[in-house]
Amino acid sequence: MTQETPKQTRREQILQALALMLQEDSGKRITTAALARQVGVSEAALYRHFPSKARMFEGLIEFIEETLFERIRRILDEEPQAQARCHHILTLLLGFAEKNPGLCRLLGGDALTGETARLRVRMTQLFDRLETQLKQILREAEIHEGLRTTLKVSAAANLLLAAADGRITQYVRSDFRRLPTEHWEDQWQMLSARLLVATPHPAHV
Repeated sequence: MTQETPKQTRREQILQALALMLQEDSGKRITTAALARQVGVSEAALYRHFPSKARMFEGLIEFIEETLFERIRRILDEEPQAQARCHHILTLLLGFAEKNPGLCRLLGGDALTGETARLRVRMTQLFDRLETQLKQILREAEIHEGLRTTLKVSAAANLLLAAADGRITQYVRSDFRRLPTEHWEDQWQMLSARLLVATPHPAHV
């Protein structure tokens, strides 16, 4: 999101500039006047491409959704095992966050403070969708692999996502110094050690 290409449209340049400002002006509320200066156009030119600042934020949220869920579909196609699927999805989320620090302020929600409520709702829905995907994977593990979660499925999925969400929050709070992937593989080993266990077979009489 942060790499400019020669063939970028003005719309893409605006979204890229917004993502960069979210990264560089951490904690500050972004105005359309400041964004216009960053892009090098007038505010009127911004509004020719986006009817409101909310729509600019929605453009970034759409980018996050499309990028993550396209890659998640690929993971589900290529990886049959539930535990590996969960690992790959969470690693994807953390890696995406690390490479796109400005977008982490959207993922964490702090950049949406004072903005229209539908933006916060949409970001909540993104995380709900991720959690639902993890729950589905864990439920299917019992059917396809004879493995069940040691916690209730909903609690296990929530724990996994909360761990990743917490790493992203730390990244933002540290002004992007504490990387989301730092120690992640070691932490995954601990999280996954008792995530799934073999389903007990009924005793033969």
